[in-house]
Amino acid sequence: MINVTLNGEKTQVPEGLALREFIAYLGLPAERIAIEHNREIIKRKEWDAVKVKDGDTIEIVHFVGGG
Repeated sequence: MINVTLNGEKTQVPEGLALREFIAYLGLPAERIAIEHNREIIKRKEWDAVKVKDGDTIEIVHFVGGG
């Protein structure tokens, strides 16, 4: 397990996850979120290439539709 800061809170997650796997691990719907990884917005097409590492800071924003 590694330590990351997720939306301002320290948490432990399995080592070696790509961002897409990280989202799945958290049980979040990938189609309705945006990810900031260490203060950089990561494009959805790059989620498989970016690995979560010990000490990373990740912010996840959920999109909500409405009318």
